[in-house]
Amino acid sequence: MYTHTTALSLLLGLASLLAAGPVLSNGLATTPVTAQGGAGAAVSLNAVVEAVRQTTLSAQVPGAIVALRVKAGDTVKAGQELLRIDARAAQQNVAGSAAQVEAAQASLNVAATEYERQQQLFAKNYISQGALDRAQAQYRAAQAQVNALQAQTRAAQTQSGFFVLNAPYAGVVSEVPVTLGDMAMPGRPLITLHDPSALRVTAAVPQTLLNGLGQSPQGVRFEIPGLPTLNGPQAATQVQLLPTVDAATHTAQLRVSLPDNLRGIVPGMFARVWLPAAQPGVGTPQPSLWVPASAVVRRGEMTGVYVLDDKGAARLRQVRLGAPSGTQVEVLSGLSAGEPVATDAQAAARATTPAAAR
Repeated sequence: MYTHTTALSLLLGLASLLAAGPVLSNGLATTPVTAQGGAGAAVSLNAVVEAVRQTTLSAQVPGAIVALRVKAGDTVKAGQELLRIDARAAQQNVAGSAAQVEAAQASLNVAATEYERQQQLFAKNYISQGALDRAQAQYRAAQAQVNALQAQTRAAQTQSGFFVLNAPYAGVVSEVPVTLGDMAMPGRPLITLHDPSALRVTAAVPQTLLNGLGQSPQGVRFEIPGLPTLNGPQAATQVQLLPTVDAATHTAQLRVSLPDNLRGIVPGMFARVWLPAAQPGVGTPQPSLWVPASAVVRRGEMTGVYVLDDKGAARLRQVRLGAPSGTQVEVLSGLSAGEPVATDAQAAARATTPAAAR
């Protein structure tokens, strides 16, 4: 006799069969999106590559740019001249100050000779004490004038050095937003420079994930998609969690230092940081979704999988992928648990081509 218990048993058996292996639909092998959770799950955060040392050089004095020695992408040495500003007026100020020093030095020599003569006359009682004091005062005033003009000349010489921009350290020129003839003003960015030998990955960590991370989180991984020198997520060796939280975004900054031997990395590249979600205090992690790596299709910048709709037709859907694990790859967005996807992306593409042509 057919009962509800029998129907339930049949349904459970069918569900077990579907979960056990691929299902053929319209000639395509499919498998449901599986959800996995627990200690192996991880939280993925979008990040960016940045330089530990990046400097935007500006001028301290106004003037027209008369020499531009570098362009974006050039490698420079510490102290190398990068840019020069018209300094003719400053040079004239230095020459004028030097001439004033010479004139004051001549006056000082006259005052010193007169003071020495007055001392000799005073020793022979030919002049009064008042006359000697006046000669001494004139000598000291001339000496003070020389000191003041010398300091003014040194200040003019120092200011003339502001018309030349030199590299503060060895690095790579990232940006040159000016050209010859532009007017340089104090505070206007002229050249951006960074040190390629020290790079890091920076991610914004929501405050809900901060508890339990500590100042030196363990088990953090990083990934730079598209970089041939990295094969999937890598374990971070040096991690720093800044002790402040941004009041607008309620996130804290997490910095992961990159190894020195990596090539092809420049500031501004997209990266991804993986936080272990099973740490104490982080909370219960959401189950992660996984599909076979063979189900993924890549077309230029688009990554997707073929999902079967209610009528059994394969539809290409864009997804965002996470870290691979063996023959499976994690899906961060674009799919739901249990949705049927084609295990062979190439076969699904061939199957949908005639339909698209019609």
